[in-house]
Amino acid sequence: MSTEEKTREPAGLPFERDIQEMERKLVDLEEQAGDDLDISDEVRALRAKLKDKLVETYAGLSAWDQVTVARHPDRPVTGDYVVGAFDEFIELHGDKQYGDDPAIVTGLGRIGDRRFMLVGHRKGRTTKERLRCNFGCAHPEGYRKALRKMQLAERMGLPIVTMINTPGAYPGIGAEERGQAAAIAENILKMFELKVPVIAYVIGEGGSGGALGIGIADRVLMLQYAYYSVISPEGCAAILWKDGARSPEAAEALGLTATILQDLGIVDGVVHEPLGGAHRDTSVMIQSMRESIVEQLASLDGLDGETLVANRRGSSGTSAPSKGGSPRLPEGRTTLRPAGLPVRMWTKARRDLLQSRSNGRPASAYPSACAPPPRDSCVPIALTASSPWQGPAWALPHPGAPREARS
Repeated sequence: MSTEEKTREPAGLPFERDIQEMERKLVDLEEQAGDDLDISDEVRALRAKLKDKLVETYAGLSAWDQVTVARHPDRPVTGDYVVGAFDEFIELHGDKQYGDDPAIVTGLGRIGDRRFMLVGHRKGRTTKERLRCNFGCAHPEGYRKALRKMQLAERMGLPIVTMINTPGAYPGIGAEERGQAAAIAENILKMFELKVPVIAYVIGEGGSGGALGIGIADRVLMLQYAYYSVISPEGCAAILWKDGARSPEAAEALGLTATILQDLGIVDGVVHEPLGGAHRDTSVMIQSMRESIVEQLASLDGLDGETLVANRRGSSGTSAPSKGGSPRLPEGRTTLRPAGLPVRMWTKARRDLLQSRSNGRPASAYPSACAPPPRDSCVPIALTASSPWQGPAWALPHPGAPREARS
């Protein structure tokens, strides 16, 4: 254990202040207990009160509270499961093109008589380790390494277990120059074709394409207080409202918690955490993960490669649509713009409507053109030579329209 780990105080969460105070009192009482002082009754009473408080607090967590739990610095990371849950592990390095990204760990693992390939995000435990691992934000060489090891597992007939824990793929210029988006896209595509069982666990943060890069699987499971989302709440708030203070509101809107995603059919199951979160009892959480991995691998025994691929493709297309999603366009239509409304006016109306919602202003304060139009009034946005634009010059079709519409 490093000096930093020895001296650092246990991290706390904003909604846990009362719990932390009770824990400190409990520690003080236990230290005072001795041969000459019997305070066992007080200790038992305080423990019972602490347990009740934990149950009450964690039963009412908001989506944002769960995000903070998923990011807790004491929460078990991939390395903890490797050390505590695996009986054997041999790490494999490199992508054979550029280098070895420490933000992705790959290797051969064993639990009992179950052998598999592990692919996971590595965040690190100390500050030094986290900086070296880029806080779990992988570069393209990390995703290429992951794919090479998954294809190696396929050749060896080994199942694959992935552990997802990243706020997202690294967005730096160097990563983009080396093909970040292409590396993630290729992983997603190739993982659909793997003819061995694949189990994916979201153990902490499951952010954006960085999570999907190792997240296509026959079974996708989440830890109880993990989150899985197309974007971080902070990123969503910055894009929609340009206000990071509205991250809690964004977290609620994203529906990123394990319970919601299981109800939607996006994840297949939830691994329950100890009372108060995995960071409160890492040994129990590690044992639960060990048992879950064995159980999930056993559930896929006997399925041939073609069946696995077919089931994986099928499950990716059956996720329930989120309530309030984009409407489907009638066949042959390309837009919901009302007939006769210029393109730029339509664009501005929709932008004003979104702005009104973000400011709490009622939509009725804007022209009726802002409201979604009847579907039978929709017209294609791409004009043709047979129906050129006759409106004013300032409302000419956007540059993406066909050339004849702009002539």
